[in-house]
Amino acid sequence: MSTFNVPTREDVSTNNQAIFDNLNKSLGFVPNLYATYAHSDTALENYLNFANAKTSLSAKEKEVVNLAVSQVNDCMYCLSAHTAIGKMNGFTDEQILELRAGYSSVNIKLDALAKLAKNITENRGRTDESVLENFFNAGYTKGNLIDTIALVGDKTISNYIHSTTQVPVDFPVAQPLELETI
Repeated sequence: MSTFNVPTREDVSTNNQAIFDNLNKSLGFVPNLYATYAHSDTALENYLNFANAKTSLSAKEKEVVNLAVSQVNDCMYCLSAHTAIGKMNGFTDEQILELRAGYSSVNIKLDALAKLAKNITENRGRTDESVLENFFNAGYTKGNLIDTIALVGDKTISNYIHSTTQVPVDFPVAQPLELETI
């Protein structure tokens, strides 16, 4: 695979330069994956609008989905980024490993969400009826289901961009998931 460069501010369109400036202000840096979106004049803005859109899911619930989906899609960049974000949202290292594996032993509702996100991703949207029933029995709504599916799509886009480009991970690298030890 050829090396895919991470564009700098000087390499991108004026619109993307403004987005880089905002990311630098809010995050303190421009994550390599976001910078990679900026090879397109429109993809970074479109992605950030989609990723930051209103949702019925809490920040913690979004991280459950992000971790489960990124594990299924084997995206080390997103696993590393969302491990850091998951910790910022109060998850422990052990809980993050469980969520990556598609379950939670400490929260029934998050367990149902993790199982759903994993199942949707593994089955490309052909969700198992029992997993869906468990999701609704945990207290989620049809609106939550649609928002979860949208989030699976959002995360899959980033997973695929990293899988294709292999830009360097600029977060602490997530530890490998050893399913037999969880």
